[in-house]
Amino acid sequence: MGIKAEDYDIQDNFGETDHVMDLFSEIDRAYEGGVQTVFDAIKTDDLIIAFYPCIFFCATSQMAFSLGYTNYRCLSFDEKIEKILKRSADRTEFYDRLIRFVAVCVRKGLRLIIENPWSEQTYLKANFIKPPDLVDMDRTKRGDYFKKPTAYWYWNCDPTYGESFQKDKEQKTIMSSRGSTSAGLCSEERSMISSDYARNFICDFVIGKEQSGVTQLSIFDLYEVKG
Repeated sequence: MGIKAEDYDIQDNFGETDHVMDLFSEIDRAYEGGVQTVFDAIKTDDLIIAFYPCIFFCATSQMAFSLGYTNYRCLSFDEKIEKILKRSADRTEFYDRLIRFVAVCVRKGLRLIIENPWSEQTYLKANFIKPPDLVDMDRTKRGDYFKKPTAYWYWNCDPTYGESFQKDKEQKTIMSSRGSTSAGLCSEERSMISSDYARNFICDFVIGKEQSGVTQLSIFDLYEVKG
């Protein structure tokens, strides 16, 4: 879209990650202070969009805290308890680090948007340090593959609002939010964001650009976007 952007991730599944690094370690070190981290290279007029791992926050994870969880059906009572305690400890680690991440950005005055699921039983719905600033209940309206209700938390910045609705392609409405044999609840395919949704989200909720002929645009067609 003509906006300089760089990827930071511990994975490089598609060979396109600009900076491969352990971001969890960077968050922990930045929170403690006294050492150089990746956050020192980010300026206050930059913007961080963070797709923080939801594996211990999502509704599917909540099911794993029950003794009746299907995946535990062949385990003894004590084995189930150990599984639940381990998941509880892991969730606490991820949750604490998410709060540290926010604290680092707030302290440094860095603009941050955090994305996470917003299904009925998501852990962050009742437990995060503030409510989301924006919830997109149906991402297919803006050209994504799945409905997937999604929450966004804004720090040191505020959302803009637009209506770049694009529910025009059949392949974007075939898949349901319940998953399928080819795209399960935790599959890589299900976690993908369509280029259309990425563009429409940025224009509607980040930079406040009104789009003309949105259904004809590709993610690279910024010249068709009017301010």
